[in-house]
Amino acid sequence: MPGNNRIVLGVIGSDVHAVGNKILEMSFRDAGFKVINLGVMVSQEEFIHAAIESDAGAILVSSLYGHGEMDCRGLREKCCEAGLEHVLLYVGGNLVVGKRTFTEVDKLFKEMGFDRVYPPGTLPETAIAELKRDLDL
Repeated sequence: MPGNNRIVLGVIGSDVHAVGNKILEMSFRDAGFKVINLGVMVSQEEFIHAAIESDAGAILVSSLYGHGEMDCRGLREKCCEAGLEHVLLYVGGNLVVGKRTFTEVDKLFKEMGFDRVYPPGTLPETAIAELKRDLDL
């Protein structure tokens, strides 16, 4: 949805890593985005419900405890079923268990329907610049 600066942000699954979530919230707010921060331990359905309610242009999912692959599987399909086929899906953090290259992780999450995938340690400014481009802001 071009020009839509509303985003839904949260930490998916049973992950309780809150510090990075707050840093992302502040960074995106400072960059001019309207942030709906769901906090930690967020289900796929909560992301979708918040995106519908806020008419968000993007959902930003983070996961640091390594189970992002399991927690994120099927999210794109559920978005489409809810009429959110247009919403951008971004994901970042420590997304998988075991040793895999970021190239493998990126491919995996893009095959699951995510538009952008970020490794641990990515600065918020990287995602902010790409999101502004992707949303035509």
